[in-house]
Amino acid sequence: MLQLSATFDLQQDVVSSIFKKEATVGIIKEYSGIVDTRILNIERDGGVLYSWKGETGTTRIGKYDPNTRQNKLLYTFDKQVCVSSCSLNKEETLLAVSLAQRTRTEERLRPVSKCLTLLIEIHPINNTKVLKAVDCRVRVQFLHPDTERDSVLESHLLLVAEDGYVEQLHVMLVRQEGYRVVMLSPECLAKDRVAEDFSWVQWDSQTQRLFYLTHREKAVLKCVQFCHDRNCETLFELVLELPSNPFTCMRFVNLGFDHHQETQHEREEMRMVVITNNTGSMCVCYSQPACVNQEITYTIVLVHRGCSKTFSVALDGTPSPCSTDLLPLFIPIGYYVVVYLSGHFLHCINTRQQELLCHSLFLSGVDAELGVLGSDSVVLSLPESSLLDLNTGRMYTVDLNPSFLMDLLHCSHRRPDSQRLAALHCLLLYMGPNAALELKIIDWICDNVMPFDTFDQIQEFILASLYRIIYKKCLSLDEVLPYSSVFEKKKVPETLDQVPGVTCTTELHAEPVFKGKARSLQGYWEELQWSTEKMKYFEAVPNPRYRASQNLPDWTKLLTTLKSKNKKASNYLRHIEENTKQVLSMVDSWNLDQKVVPLFQEEDSQQRALIGLLELIRRMLESVWLKYKLGPLVLCLKQRGSSAEWAVFHVMCRILEATKTLCLPLPPDLDNSDANEELKFSILKRLPESMEQRICHLWDHPISSACISRDYVRGLLEKHDKTKVTLSYSASTNQLYNHQFNITKSRK
Repeated sequence: MLQLSATFDLQQDVVSSIFKKEATVGIIKEYSGIVDTRILNIERDGGVLYSWKGETGTTRIGKYDPNTRQNKLLYTFDKQVCVSSCSLNKEETLLAVSLAQRTRTEERLRPVSKCLTLLIEIHPINNTKVLKAVDCRVRVQFLHPDTERDSVLESHLLLVAEDGYVEQLHVMLVRQEGYRVVMLSPECLAKDRVAEDFSWVQWDSQTQRLFYLTHREKAVLKCVQFCHDRNCETLFELVLELPSNPFTCMRFVNLGFDHHQETQHEREEMRMVVITNNTGSMCVCYSQPACVNQEITYTIVLVHRGCSKTFSVALDGTPSPCSTDLLPLFIPIGYYVVVYLSGHFLHCINTRQQELLCHSLFLSGVDAELGVLGSDSVVLSLPESSLLDLNTGRMYTVDLNPSFLMDLLHCSHRRPDSQRLAALHCLLLYMGPNAALELKIIDWICDNVMPFDTFDQIQEFILASLYRIIYKKCLSLDEVLPYSSVFEKKKVPETLDQVPGVTCTTELHAEPVFKGKARSLQGYWEELQWSTEKMKYFEAVPNPRYRASQNLPDWTKLLTTLKSKNKKASNYLRHIEENTKQVLSMVDSWNLDQKVVPLFQEEDSQQRALIGLLELIRRMLESVWLKYKLGPLVLCLKQRGSSAEWAVFHVMCRILEATKTLCLPLPPDLDNSDANEELKFSILKRLPESMEQRICHLWDHPISSACISRDYVRGLLEKHDKTKVTLSYSASTNQLYNHQFNITKSRK
C-alpha cells in the first residue's frame, strides 16, 4: 500500500564517510573506532545532525547535507559526553547542545545538574556559553525563518524545558576580521517566555509553528507562530476532549531524538500529533495503547471540518498487556492521514472526503506490511511524509503506491467494493491528473463495464475527475461539489459504510479560537479560518452537497422542451446550439496527438452537443477507440459488427446510461432574460472574488464589462502606488455593481 524510498542511511552516508576520511589521516584504523553514532536532529533544510564517539575518548557532532551528500564536522568535545539535544542555526555559525549528565561514583558528594545546555560559536570554533544547568531535560531548537537576506547577524533559539515552559533567546552576532562570527554581549542575551504550564509540545520546522497542550479545567491545544521579524504570537486555541491526565510526563514531538532519557520516560500513555496541510486543513490525531481486550482506539479531530472521528479496531492475535508497541503511527501523506500499527493494520483516512468509510482505505494482514521495515524496527513518523527507523538509522519518504491501488481494482473477486471505491478515488483525486494512470483506469472500466453491486464505476470516474478539476480552481466549493455517485442512492449500502472489525463514531467538535494577527494573516491561517467559518453555515443546511436527483425534474423538463415543435422551443433550441458551438470550440482546443473518434468529426452540432459537451467523456471515448484499435472506422448499425466494435458500442451505451442518471450533459449558459439575469447576479455575489473575475470574462453583459474595466483600472493605479485613489475608485465601482443588481431586481 505504501511505497518507501530511502533518503538517508546512517551507516552508508555517515559512518563509511567518516571512516574513509579519518583512516586516510591515520586517526582510526578500523570501523570499531567509530562507535555510538546517533541521529540527534533534523533541521528545516533537511540537514541531519548526528554525534559519534571516537576511540580517542572524544565526542563529535557533525552534519550531513542531503543536497550535496557531504558530511561536515561541527564540534568536538575533548571527552565522552551524552548529547541529548542539538540544533544548528541557519547560517551554521552557532551550535546549541544539551548534555545529559550522570553522577559518577566518585562525584556523588558534589551536586551535578542533570542537564547542561550550551551555546557554542563554531565559525570558527571559539567561545562557549552555558545557557542552563538544571535538573530537567531541555530540548534546543534554532528558528530557521524565511528571509531573503544573504547574511543575518542574529539568531533565535528555543529552549523547551521538561518542566513545561519555552524560552526564546535572541542572540545578536558580530563579524570580526572579515570572517569570524561571534556573539555580541553573550553575558546578557535577551529572552522571552513563549509558553508555560504544558505537558505536550510539538515543533513544526517547515512552518515555524509551536503547538503545545495545557490541561487545567480542560485540555486546550495552542499554537504559536514565529515570524521572520523575531516576533511570535499565539494565534490559535482549540479545546480537546481528551482523557483526564493524558500525559504524566513531558512529551516532545519533532524536537530531536534523546537517546539518553531515563527509563521511566520511555513508556507512552498516549501518542498525539498535529498534522497541517497548506490548503488550510488541520488534524489532531491521538491514541492510547491497546489493552487486554485487544481493541485499539484512535481519534482524528478534523479541525477544518468541525468534527472528530473515533475509530475502534479489534486486533487479531494473543491478548497482551498494554505496551508502547501497540501505539499506532500517524503518517501524513497529502490530505490523507495514514494510521499504521505494525503487524496489525494500515488505515488510510481521507480527511477531505470524510463523510463515508468507503472513501478511506482499511487494510490488514499482508496488505498492511511495510516490507523494508523489520518486525524489530523502532519507527518514528517525521514531518513531510517521512519515517525514521531508529535501530538502523535509515530515513524514508512515504507515498501511496499506485501499482498496489491498481491491483486492488483488478482483484474484484477477492476485494470488497469499499476497497475498490477507495482505491479508485485515491487514484483519480490524490494522484491525478496523471495521463498514464487515467488510461489504466479507463482500460479497467472497459474490462469491467457493467456497474458493481454498490456503485457505478463510470459515474465515479466522471464525478471524481470533475471534482478534481473544479476543486483546484476554487477550494471553497469543496463542500457543495459532488464527488461520488454513492450520495445519489436513497440508502448507502452497508458494505460501503461498514468495515469488518472497525467501528466509527462521528461527533461535532468545539470551534477553534483565532487570536491576534491570525485574523489578518494570509496563506494557511486565512484558509483554515475560511474552512471553519464555512462549516458553520453548512452545519445549518441539510445536505448542502449537490445531488443530481435534485436537478432531475428540471433536466427532464428541458429535454421535453427541446423535443417540442412550438416556435418558442425552436428559438430556445437555437440559442442552446449557438452556445454549444462556443463551448465546443474550446473543447476542440484539447490537444490530442491524433483524433480517431469519428463522431467528433461530424458537422451536426446537435449530435456533437449530445456527446461532446464534456471533455472528460471525449477523453474516455478516445481512449476506448485506441484500446480496441478501431482507427477511423465508423460504427455501422446496418451490418454485423466486429467484437471490437461491439465492445466499444457497449461502453458507449454504458456511458450514456451513467450520464443520464447524473443528469449530464448539463445545459450550456442561460440567456439574459430577466429571470436568468437575476439568477446569475445572485450566483456571482456568492462566488469568491477570484472566480467572479473569471466568470465576468465569460459573460457578455454590461455589468461584466464594468467589472473587467474596474479591475484593469485598479491594477494600473496600484502599479503607480496611488493607494488612496485605488480604494476610492474600488468603493465607487462596487457601489455601481450593487446598484445595477438592485435595478435588475426592481424590474421584476
